[in-house]
Amino acid sequence: QLQLVESGGGLVQPGGSLRLSCAASGFTLDYYAIGWFRQAPGKEREGVSCISKSGGSTINADSVKGRFTISRDNAKNTVYLQMNSLKPEDTAVYYCAAGLYGLDPERYNYWGQGTQVTVSS
Repeated sequence: QLQLVESGGGLVQPGGSLRLSCAASGFTLDYYAIGWFRQAPGKEREGVSCISKSGGSTINADSVKGRFTISRDNAKNTVYLQMNSLKPEDTAVYYCAAGLYGLDPERYNYWGQGTQVTVSS
């Protein structure tokens, strides 16, 4: 069974940091580009960051540039999203997905169940 599982979400104060993890089971992540997406209540799902199969290329949305860093450890079959300088507007459910490189959700076939990130004082 192909499965992606996110972890690491939670409640953090503005300016704080979190690291999200995306672990795969039932398939090998290094065959796929991996993207992180988020969806806030009442808003469409948006691409946050993605990383190529090899890890040599990344794309970050303008809203998170300089604050979020995506990385992957293919040996551990896991992708990470380091989120620093968090803002209240980063509050959303964060999803990881496996598919083709890019920030368009339509390029991704496999999705995790999501993890809640809440930035609030």
